[in-house]
Amino acid sequence: MYSIHSPETQKRYPDRFKAFLDFIQTPGTNIEERLLNFNDKAKQDPQWLQSSLMDFILFQKKRVQKGEIAASTISNYYKPIKLFCEVNDIPINWKFISRGIPRGKHASDDRAPTLEEIHQLLKYPDIRIRPIVLVMVSSGIRIAAWDYLKWKHIIPIKNEEGVIIAAKIIVYAGDPEQYYSFITSEAYYSLQNWMQYRSTGGEKISVESWVMRDLWKTTNMSFGSRYGSATQPLPLRNEAIRTILCRALLHQNIRGQLKEGQKRHEFKAAHGFRKYFKTHCEKVMRSVNIELLMGHNIGLSKSYYKPTEKELLEDYLNAIDLLTINEEHKLKKQVKELAKKNNEKEFMLNVAMMQKDKEVEELKKQDKIKEEALLKLSDQVMLLMKEMQDIKSTKSMS
Repeated sequence: MYSIHSPETQKRYPDRFKAFLDFIQTPGTNIEERLLNFNDKAKQDPQWLQSSLMDFILFQKKRVQKGEIAASTISNYYKPIKLFCEVNDIPINWKFISRGIPRGKHASDDRAPTLEEIHQLLKYPDIRIRPIVLVMVSSGIRIAAWDYLKWKHIIPIKNEEGVIIAAKIIVYAGDPEQYYSFITSEAYYSLQNWMQYRSTGGEKISVESWVMRDLWKTTNMSFGSRYGSATQPLPLRNEAIRTILCRALLHQNIRGQLKEGQKRHEFKAAHGFRKYFKTHCEKVMRSVNIELLMGHNIGLSKSYYKPTEKELLEDYLNAIDLLTINEEHKLKKQVKELAKKNNEKEFMLNVAMMQKDKEVEELKKQDKIKEEALLKLSDQVMLLMKEMQDIKSTKSMS
């Protein structure tokens, strides 16, 4: 366990190792005791271990021929045994053993979900399904990333007008594998609504709040909400999120039960969203930028290719409409509507200016009329004064 970094791998390795221990019939009452017995016998007789491994791999090959497992599954059984022996200094010719392991398919033949299937999935009556799906679709994160995600790891990004156009998401925060990606404004607002919903239930939301938590009230509970559970959130781990997704896919008739002989669905419950992200980003983004936003290792290029966060965001914005599920949230539509509003506003301003000019002209016209009337009145006064003067002169002569 010391040499395994991934929590998911730590959970899976014991079960995979158990398959080998069952095959060689190692005694013990629990996994620890059986491993100790296996360790002692393997160190005493490495040749026995090598022969047992060859028999085990041949047995698995027969299962492949029968169609019980895929060829690539054999390596999953082989890896924990090899790791255990390396850690415990058990000498085995691994190069020889590995020659008998079939390679299998490098890539699976499952597909990404369609836009219509995602729309149908979002109708599932669990308030958490919308933020879960929209975040995974628009960022391409793995489902294990939810185990690290807190509210402080979601950082909104605004344009010059102060409108949120995307958000930065810190993935695997605090882990050596930490990286960052982006989510759409649609995904950010769905998270914001989810956090506000929790706040109305009495939970004190802070930057340290887990992004996903348990529910505290449901419609099928006899006695209403569980007392105090709204204010005492339990973080929702990736296994629970996977269960929610599987349940929603089944409930919405998007993915049914596997038929006899089938081993895989058309698309994976969680990893399918990661494929959706990459498939749509490839249409408009640089491939190397997509790999960085998915947390993939780009090899030697990592030492030389150092794009800034602004450059990655600008490239991501090219794909944002392809990653937005609902039409009303699409960036191009928002820009078009904003342009339309600006045009309307400009038109109204022009009308107002024309009206103002008309009023000014009216005032000027009125002022001109007043001026002409004043001059006419003045002339009349002057005429009257002259007539009065003439009258006075006539009287004095009399």
